[in-house]
Amino acid sequence: MNFLRGVMGGQSAGAQPSGTETIQKLCDRVASSTLLDDRRDAVRALKSLSKKYRLEVGFQAMEHLINVLQTDRSDSEIIGYALDTLYNIVSNDLEEEEQEENSQKQADDLGRQFTEIFIKQQENITLLLTFLEEFDFQVRWPGVKLLTSLLKQQGPQVQQIILVSPMGVSRLMDLLADSREVIRNDGVLLLQQLTKSNAAIQKIVAFENAFERLLDIVTDEGNSDGGIVVEDCLLLLQNLLKNNNSNQNFFKEGSYIQRMKPWFEVGDDNSGWSAQKVTNLHLMLQLVRVLVSPTNPPGATSSCQKTMFHCGLLHQLCTILMATGVPADILTETINTVSEVIRGCQINQDYFASVNAPSNPPRPAIVVLLMSMVNERQPFVLRCAVLYCFQCYLYKNQKGQGEIVSTLLPSTIDATGNSVSAGQLLCGGLFSTDSVSNWCAAVALAHALQENATLKEQLLRVQLATSIGNPPVSLLQQCTNILSQGDKIDRRGSKVQTRVGLLMLLCTWLSDCPIAVTHFLHNSANIPFLTGQIAENLGEEEQLVQGLCALLLGICIYYNDNSLENYKKEKLKQLIEKRIGKENFIEKLGFISKHELYSRAAQKPQPSFSSPDHMMFDHEFTKLVKELEGIITKAIYKSSEEDKQEEEVKKSLEQHDNIVTHYKKVIREQDQQLEELKQKVNTLKSQNEQLQTAVTQQISQIQQHKDQYNLLKVQLGKDNQHHSSHSDMLQMNGIQPEEISKLRQEIEELKNKHEVLQGQLREKDSVIENLKSLQSVTGITEQSSQIAASSGLEHANELHRELEALRIQIQSQSSDISKLQSEKQELLQQMNTASVAALGHSSAVVAAKNNELEGRLLQEIKELKNEVKALSEEKALLKQHLDSINSTVAVLQDEKSKLHQEVAESKKEQDDLLVLLADQDQKILALKDKLKELGEPVEDEDDIESGDQGDEDEEEDGEEED
Repeated sequence: MNFLRGVMGGQSAGAQPSGTETIQKLCDRVASSTLLDDRRDAVRALKSLSKKYRLEVGFQAMEHLINVLQTDRSDSEIIGYALDTLYNIVSNDLEEEEQEENSQKQADDLGRQFTEIFIKQQENITLLLTFLEEFDFQVRWPGVKLLTSLLKQQGPQVQQIILVSPMGVSRLMDLLADSREVIRNDGVLLLQQLTKSNAAIQKIVAFENAFERLLDIVTDEGNSDGGIVVEDCLLLLQNLLKNNNSNQNFFKEGSYIQRMKPWFEVGDDNSGWSAQKVTNLHLMLQLVRVLVSPTNPPGATSSCQKTMFHCGLLHQLCTILMATGVPADILTETINTVSEVIRGCQINQDYFASVNAPSNPPRPAIVVLLMSMVNERQPFVLRCAVLYCFQCYLYKNQKGQGEIVSTLLPSTIDATGNSVSAGQLLCGGLFSTDSVSNWCAAVALAHALQENATLKEQLLRVQLATSIGNPPVSLLQQCTNILSQGDKIDRRGSKVQTRVGLLMLLCTWLSDCPIAVTHFLHNSANIPFLTGQIAENLGEEEQLVQGLCALLLGICIYYNDNSLENYKKEKLKQLIEKRIGKENFIEKLGFISKHELYSRAAQKPQPSFSSPDHMMFDHEFTKLVKELEGIITKAIYKSSEEDKQEEEVKKSLEQHDNIVTHYKKVIREQDQQLEELKQKVNTLKSQNEQLQTAVTQQISQIQQHKDQYNLLKVQLGKDNQHHSSHSDMLQMNGIQPEEISKLRQEIEELKNKHEVLQGQLREKDSVIENLKSLQSVTGITEQSSQIAASSGLEHANELHRELEALRIQIQSQSSDISKLQSEKQELLQQMNTASVAALGHSSAVVAAKNNELEGRLLQEIKELKNEVKALSEEKALLKQHLDSINSTVAVLQDEKSKLHQEVAESKKEQDDLLVLLADQDQKILALKDKLKELGEPVEDEDDIESGDQGDEDEEEDGEEED
């Protein structure tokens, strides 16, 4: 300990030892001391000396420090000292006073050498990874800093060691979840170094839920208002996503794009932004651009673009675009970001066209941006960004191209002049005295004509009023006039730049448009001007103009339809040969592709120039040059006979192509009809199945009704059996049915006897009446006999005797009748008493029950009859419906057979067409072989179709993501 006190500042009696000697003694102490406290103090001393004596400590103590890490792992304090010492040795973060003494280059070399020594044994990195799992702050934080420094010095080698270590990357991902912000923030820096230029590690980190954790940190820190931690997280996200298609797809599929929307929420007052906020927002915009970069696969870019539109991210970006008070560099980057979000995406392009600036009256955002582009007071970088935005808006957007060109046509120009259109701004920039405005307007207008022959022809109708009193001239004529007078006009900026812009516009306009070539050749001054420019020996700057003039003249030859007698292909080639020379012409044409600025522009679509003087070429124009250079070279060297043969071959090829196209169209139409018929058949089949299902349901309902009817019949039979059971009850009460029948028979006989007696009584009554009438007659006779003779007295006595006898007989008969009546009453009484005695008290109950049952039976029978009647009617209706369904099915079967017959006929016609196509293909191949023998470039149709198919697949993938 006394030795250490002397080293750390105590005065010794003798001379002070040198730093090297002190370090050597400390190393010996670390290696030989048996006490942990002594070793700990020695390592702490080495840590304090490691910054000043970095070289000595590194060479002498590194091996001992590594040994301490391996043997003293139980003591966190000595491990922390050892890790800090190693960090000081390896790190190149020198203090200012040290930078004055040692150059930065020497420090970098020293750190790289020590890193190589440390990582030579891969076990050292594995050991370091185990220390990162320790929760102790004294161990974990120095370990994070040491590993970060190692990755800075020897990134690829350390990355490879971590990649092959078991769970190496996963251990490092745990640092993002540490509750201590210092370790978490340094963990982000560590992952930045770890993920640089290593796609494998980037994928592992992404699938270890890095996106979720990093976006959570950004949100917790306040999004764009956060500190440097947000900046570090955004840089790490860029490392994970840039040029990594797998991670980009994972980011999109994980719905993380939607979480970026709150980043771009800005208020009304945008003044006073901090430098950190500007940096954060700049990185956020760059992160959006990484996802929609033109260098990404088209399918992935399109999918991200649609997601950004649907989640409202594009709306937020356009809000920033139109906001006031936004810093210039943020506004520029926002314009670039919006450009790539809408590039080639029709939905986004349409939305961008609908955005209006918050002005009075409202103006379209496109018009406001073009006003900035042609305004020379605006920053150059901002003007380039606006040009890129306009190019991206028109990229593969024929609708947008048509809207821009329509603002130049006479029928759509606002006569009142109240509003400025995009076309007017482009014309104003094209003919202004600012060369940058000339170039930007020419390139923008060229993009409005890109790959659109219809608009190239429509633009020929544009007329410009040059001055009062003079007739209007066409836009094409005005461009050539300015081109020929370029040196005479006083301009701000490079005169070459204006001419290059106009020549690029003319080349784009005339390419693949014979009508435009004819209009250009109508002006007799144009060809002499081009040949004069090409033939002159000009300076290096003018060589670029010569090359573009040669390209324009070559376009006039190649796309010439020979409609003008003085400017046919052959005459133009003769003119080149006489005044310029073919070899000289081809040499001048080659100036374009050999130019340094051409190579820069061909690298990426975004126009990025270090200064206005370097603004010469457009990316899309470089593609056109690459396409036309070889074609024009061959066209110049061809003879007239070869041209004629080529024309004939072209005509025959066009005819064959037309035939093939016609047959393809017929086949497509037949395929479409076949698909429609198949759909119709499927529809009829489904209808038939539905009807069959309905019939089955009706049949099942009928069966259910039948079952219910049979059940009711069974219940009715049971009720009848119940009614017959009442007689059984009577028998059980002791009254036999035979006795009842005898009683009833006797009653009937008595009734009959009663009727007979009644008849006899009525006869007797009639006799009595007769006798009474006879008595009255006898009274009259007696009176007459008293007057008559005495001879009638005897006869009267006899009559009296007979009368008395009759009276006696009547009395006897009346007594008999009364007797019979009494007997009748007795018999009736006996019958009543007998029935009462037989049935007793239960007869009344039975009678009541019988009456009730009879009433119920009658009612149920009535209901059953009604239900049977209804069922029979329903059965008749169902039978009628079934008959109609069977007829429909028969009709469907007939249609089906007809459809099968039509399909067979269509297949037969297709086979015939395929035979014809095969013959045509053989003829086309023969003609193409002839063309190839003649040296004419012939594109393979399979290549063209495969390219078209790729575009169609790309469009289909884009539609599946919205």
